[in-house]
Amino acid sequence: MSELYPLYEPYAQGLLDVGEGQRIHWNASGNPAGTPAVVVHGGPGSGHSPGSRRYFDPQRYHLVQFDQRGCGRSLPHAADPSTGLEHNTTAHLIADMERLREHLGIDKWLLYGGSWGSTLILAYAQAHPDRVSAIAICGVTMTRPEEIDWLYRGVARFLPGPWEEFRDFLPPADRDGDTSELLTAYSRLLNSTDESVRRAAAHAWATWEDAVISHETLGKPNAYTDRPSDALMAFTRITAHYFSHHAFLSDGQLLRDAGRLAGIPGELIHGRLDLGGPLVTAWQLAKAWPDARLTVIDESGHTGSPRMTEAVLAAIERFA
Repeated sequence: MSELYPLYEPYAQGLLDVGEGQRIHWNASGNPAGTPAVVVHGGPGSGHSPGSRRYFDPQRYHLVQFDQRGCGRSLPHAADPSTGLEHNTTAHLIADMERLREHLGIDKWLLYGGSWGSTLILAYAQAHPDRVSAIAICGVTMTRPEEIDWLYRGVARFLPGPWEEFRDFLPPADRDGDTSELLTAYSRLLNSTDESVRRAAAHAWATWEDAVISHETLGKPNAYTDRPSDALMAFTRITAHYFSHHAFLSDGQLLRDAGRLAGIPGELIHGRLDLGGPLVTAWQLAKAWPDARLTVIDESGHTGSPRMTEAVLAAIERFA
């Protein structure tokens, strides 16, 4: 198996003012003269992971990472209930990425990410195809209503007990609606003026996420609930905000507009055993995007595997 690169430190970082009182944290590492690339983190609201740098050869890549609005080291932080989310939408994040690209003087960059990050990558690339040199995605999502419904209701077929606990945390009047109504009810609790209510809702949400991830063959327990309290609060609050609004995208938009990616080479890597994000999404995107190649990792779920790591390294090496 190919080995990850040793972790290396950024040579520059800062806070970029992107308007509406928002400042996004960014860092740059590797070789400033190398192939530009940006890591788009998942969540929404998870913040960047330094470990993602280990996929990129620091001699060959000029790597950029950033924290999306409200999370990580970006300011103001969504763990603070006074931080409004009205200026935190997919369109805002696309504009932030473009402003960061211009700030750093980059003409075109490789986009890499997974899970929610792949949705934002596709949305950005379809808005600015001339600024994208290539795309590598691990864990393909397009955050369509059907995908959100699967993750927060459909998976209950495998996990009926944990899902009932997720549903029954809500007040009785909020339990019988559709998935969108259920997530909207959670969003209300996550924005409560009562801190104890917010924290309890964050824990209930993360407990369901844990149940889905840990059910996978290679899944780890408590992947979400073990996060520091402020990071967990930001993640759950932002995720509920986005998913209760269908990611601020029209239904099927990213698949319907896949033709805008024509000419951009892509690597799509997906685990066959991904419980929360089934393979069909990656399959449909690969059929609609002729310049993309789909690699299916048989033993991997959403949390990855050694073979998935190897596939990601190979994909990124291809574009160096």
